[in-house]
Amino acid sequence: MPFTKPVQPLYAAPSNAGLSKQSFVAEAVARSGPAVVTLETQRTVQSQSQQGFPQGLLIDPYFDGFFGRRGLRVPRSRVERNQGSGVIFSTEGLVITNAHVVEQVEKLVVGLSDGRRVSGRVVGQDSLTDLAVIQLNGSGPWPTVPLGDSEKLRVGDWAIAVGNPYGLENTVTLGIISNLNRNVSQLGIYGKRLDLIQTDAAINPGNSGGPLLNADGEIIGINTLVRSGPGAGLGFAIPINRAMNIAKQLVEKGIASHPMVGMGLSPIPSFRQDRGTPYGAVIRYLLKGGPAELAGLKEGDVILRVGKLPIKSPADVVNAINQNGVGRPLAFRVKRGKILREILVEPVEMRLFRRD
Repeated sequence: MPFTKPVQPLYAAPSNAGLSKQSFVAEAVARSGPAVVTLETQRTVQSQSQQGFPQGLLIDPYFDGFFGRRGLRVPRSRVERNQGSGVIFSTEGLVITNAHVVEQVEKLVVGLSDGRRVSGRVVGQDSLTDLAVIQLNGSGPWPTVPLGDSEKLRVGDWAIAVGNPYGLENTVTLGIISNLNRNVSQLGIYGKRLDLIQTDAAINPGNSGGPLLNADGEIIGINTLVRSGPGAGLGFAIPINRAMNIAKQLVEKGIASHPMVGMGLSPIPSFRQDRGTPYGAVIRYLLKGGPAELAGLKEGDVILRVGKLPIKSPADVVNAINQNGVGRPLAFRVKRGKILREILVEPVEMRLFRRD
């Protein structure tokens, strides 16, 4: 019978010849894993406990209400021990982690992957971004993690979470980047200044402060939140570019600067997109006496540009203000009705702002 030439596939499957049996995950973890540390913390917490009465003595509810339960409670103190994760980012023994991991700690012991256990002290912490920096006590040498660039991330990129969930050291999970610039307010958390990387790589209690890595083993985020209950399986990390900016300020000054203009924003609603305003951020409220109100911005204004940055979402406005810093006027290009306006606003330091 005549020979029939096989049809060539449009995309040929890659050959296994010459490929390592190890996965890229193993290579990535080998590159960064030694810099991942376990944080063991100890703090004293105060609690109120019910003062006991002799067994068998019945208290009339009337008298209970008359004297008040506060009179029946006595303060008690107890030692609380917790674990978290962190990552060494400097050969000088500096560790970055979450602020909630080291908040009000009285004792901090850091465990390295090579078996060393050293004490550490908190250099600085910032509650608004939930970041903290720790200084290891000792001469090293200290392994460090290579830094990635969170600005170059794409949805669908590989994501590798490393940490110590439930005290299980050096646990590695794999997933992808599910979303970028996820504002923390979308998770029902307020009073924070965070736009997060969302991932389906498993992040569990104890992973907090550990690194999120890319396929090359570079750190792209600091694991900070996990969604529990309905919708579980969603993890969130602070982008490393933002984290390192805060870490640098904490090392140099002990505090982080947070410029603010005093306004609340929302995305462009769909009906406005249909009316010729396809992008921007809408001002929903203005803080009385804040820089934005004093400069002349109005509720309902649509912000199209801040400085040189085109605005596609509220997160872009926050980024532009953060990049500008405090005390330098910043040009806001806004659409008010059908009129375009340019308004200069001078951000102030959030922690120093007082409402009169």
